[in-house]
Amino acid sequence: MQKLKSVPRIFKYFLLFLAAFVLAGSFYICTAYDIDSFEQLLYTVRSAEGTGTDSIMGGIIIGVIATVIVFAILITPLFAEKLRTKIFVKIKIKKKKFEFPVSYVTHKFIYAVIVFAVSVLIALNNLDFFNYMSRQMQVSTIYEDYYVSPNSVQITFPEKKQNLIHIYVESLEASNFATANGGLQANSYTPKLEQYALENTSFSNGDKLGGAVTMTGTGWTTAAMIAQMMGINMKVDIYGNDYSGYSSFLGGATGIGDILKDNGYKNYFLMGSDATFGGRRELLEQHGDYEIFDLLAARREGKIPEDYKEWWGFEDAKLFEYAKEMLTDVSKKDEPFNFSLLTADTHFYDGYLEKGCPSIYGVQYANVFHCSDAMIYEFIEWVKTQPFADDTTIVITGDHLTMQSDFYDTSNGFQRTVYNAFINPRVEAKNEKNRQFSTLDYFPTTLAALGAKIEGDRLGLGTNLFSSKSTILEEMGYEKFDLELSRRSNYYNNNLLGDSYFEMQKTIKENPEAVTGQD
Repeated sequence: MQKLKSVPRIFKYFLLFLAAFVLAGSFYICTAYDIDSFEQLLYTVRSAEGTGTDSIMGGIIIGVIATVIVFAILITPLFAEKLRTKIFVKIKIKKKKFEFPVSYVTHKFIYAVIVFAVSVLIALNNLDFFNYMSRQMQVSTIYEDYYVSPNSVQITFPEKKQNLIHIYVESLEASNFATANGGLQANSYTPKLEQYALENTSFSNGDKLGGAVTMTGTGWTTAAMIAQMMGINMKVDIYGNDYSGYSSFLGGATGIGDILKDNGYKNYFLMGSDATFGGRRELLEQHGDYEIFDLLAARREGKIPEDYKEWWGFEDAKLFEYAKEMLTDVSKKDEPFNFSLLTADTHFYDGYLEKGCPSIYGVQYANVFHCSDAMIYEFIEWVKTQPFADDTTIVITGDHLTMQSDFYDTSNGFQRTVYNAFINPRVEAKNEKNRQFSTLDYFPTTLAALGAKIEGDRLGLGTNLFSSKSTILEEMGYEKFDLELSRRSNYYNNNLLGDSYFEMQKTIKENPEAVTGQD
């Protein structure tokens, strides 16, 4: 009997610990990371395989400390004198009065249940869950009204095709620039990339240097790649679709890899992490048959030991070293190439400062950006000396805004934007400044930089920025456009997800646990 009485005593502490955990966790995620949406959180949790060890350990340590602090605060009322007194519940039935004593233990248990319930509601609200569910019940026609399938318009390449080198730089923003050129820093964290933007074509949201905004479903790496390659945002189903493991990855969509392959290009993609993470391998293999060089390939080819793992895989210094080796061979082949790279050193939290990188700022993340800037510059200057340089257009874009939300001080209302620079494009821009655009617009803009003529100057939901055509963002405004992108789209599910959507629905119906248990 004594053991049974002790159950509520133990359980109330357990409930309060869970309350502390969900509260601390939700506030930590919201303050430390710029989570694009609840969809991003779903996708990140389900695709955690391959995550940088340092990022995981850092989050665990801070999470444990925060949970302990919140738990200490929540249990304090249990020791208050008011909760030690007995409470009497009085009931009157047919003029007879009944009085039942309720012990302070029961009172404390009720307190724990209420605190836990309220904590869960606060956490879900912090993580945008209720807005997400509300938007899933609303249907948008943004894709029916604005989406332009690349298969429905004419895309004409010049007779002599231009090679493409596209560098996706993790978390690269125009915020790193000096204030004199439109950034936030007294002295630029990325002076070489800033110079590239000044000396070449770089589209801006202002009259100085700037960049693109990110929309819902474009704010993490895989989603950012989809936005810039296909001109669409990424939608994640709450039941567990992270797009990996399915036979068709966005099977109804057409991307830059598909288009370039159909026009005689050979596609290559280099990254220092495992391409399997986040469904990137399926994306690249199914949309352009990319030859992928990643962490697994580097191990397989003996470039690094089998057990080698630094940060997300191998460092960016090695990435650029391997890229030079591959480009030397690739450029000798009798076919134009699309050679893309994805960096990782500047991933949050605080980035990865490689050996030999100088520490000239008091903040590690700033030093990491500065070192990445120097490595990218050295690589591009090397490309400029190669025999294929004149026939090659170099595109540098950030993939998305950094999720390390406390790194930049935007209290003055500064709008953070994603970096872009187009070096040696085969077309002149009509207007580079004071444009309102998103990373979705990089899709047709990159093709146009190669000299391709696009009927109507729109592909996907993106607009060719080299043209004078208004972007959808300029036509609709940010709030309206973003709201429509966050809502459920029947066109997206039925036509762009295609077989993967129907396969997912079938799996959910037959075996729900198989879907929600995916990585």
